[in-house]
Amino acid sequence: MKTYKQIAEAVKSGRREGQGLMVGRYGQEVFAMIARQVPDTMDAEELTQDTFLKAFAAIDSYDPQRASLGTWLCRIAYRLTLDFLKRRRQFTVSIEDTEVWQTDITDEQLEAELSTGNEERIQRLELLIDSLPPDERLLLTLHYFENRTLEECSFIMDATPHALANRLYRIRKKLYKQLKQL
Repeated sequence: MKTYKQIAEAVKSGRREGQGLMVGRYGQEVFAMIARQVPDTMDAEELTQDTFLKAFAAIDSYDPQRASLGTWLCRIAYRLTLDFLKRRRQFTVSIEDTEVWQTDITDEQLEAELSTGNEERIQRLELLIDSLPPDERLLLTLHYFENRTLEECSFIMDATPHALANRLYRIRKKLYKQLKQL
């Protein structure tokens, strides 16, 4: 089994084998990330294909010292998906534009409220997450659904880990307040 560095080198040298290995190894991961955000399977497949085409064209910019190949591909997929979602959803209100995040809630209250396993609450929470702006939904997907570290999310989203930690906290507060209103 080839390492991600060997796969990247094979793609850089223009070998089709490298491209096939890259798609074979990371295709499902990239598609899964996109499909969680894009409801139409055909759109998700097209974005996945666009991700790999863009990666093949930009492989010379890949630096294995900065991120794994999978994380680099997810960065490309993140940007393409965000652009796609922004084109489809013309108006969004960012969490920074509201005062929801300023509500005084302890970390313990947030965790207790958002981690309750009640089936009805889970369904409401999923609906609320679906209604978030694309960048917030993608951050939640990367960190909580794909279990990516803040450092990986930082590379993918081109933001500092500290800024992302603050955004995650504000998003959780926003979801908490919206759950309480239902």
